[in-house]
Amino acid sequence: MGKKIIHSNAVSFETGRLLLRPLSLSDSEVVMHLAGDKKVSDTVLFIPHPYPDGLAARWIRSTRRKRISGSEQTFAVTIKAGGELLGAMGLRIDKSGLIGDAGYWIGVPYWNKGYATEALRALISFGFETLGLHKITAHYLEGNIASGRVMEKSGMIKEGVQRKELHKNNNWFDTVHYGILSDEYFAGKEGGHKD
Repeated sequence: MGKKIIHSNAVSFETGRLLLRPLSLSDSEVVMHLAGDKKVSDTVLFIPHPYPDGLAARWIRSTRRKRISGSEQTFAVTIKAGGELLGAMGLRIDKSGLIGDAGYWIGVPYWNKGYATEALRALISFGFETLGLHKITAHYLEGNIASGRVMEKSGMIKEGVQRKELHKNNNWFDTVHYGILSDEYFAGKEGGHKD
């Protein structure tokens, strides 16, 4: 996973190119700019377009509350050299504390550079090695095939399609679901990642 760094009760961790760290209110303007792009909104259920003023700050505050309650761990995805914020990634933890649902978005200028895969691999490692999860799931809206490739490259297995499961912009969308179990993760770690 890389080196873990503790920040005031929150964990940060590094990959080859990235630092995943807690979000800060100082990130609000960049989050609003990147998440406010319609291309990002079109791929993520909970990001509206147009992106309202003040939403980024409210969302960032909520990530701190959820981290403290143990219901979610959300990180700013940043370039390690220079600290440039390029997106966000997190795990929503179920009430049993054993299953995490991964979600993420990356700003359009950073698409197709392998950042999402690098960050998701680190998040999966964090989920299994630090949080002790049994399973990590993720899903994407139909049509966002690039997100499915990120999940597959991160060791996740396609588990199925939920037909017309989510409603956004007056349309119903299928969702494609992926998952990885802790024993699959640790077996893959022993054998190395497959790309």
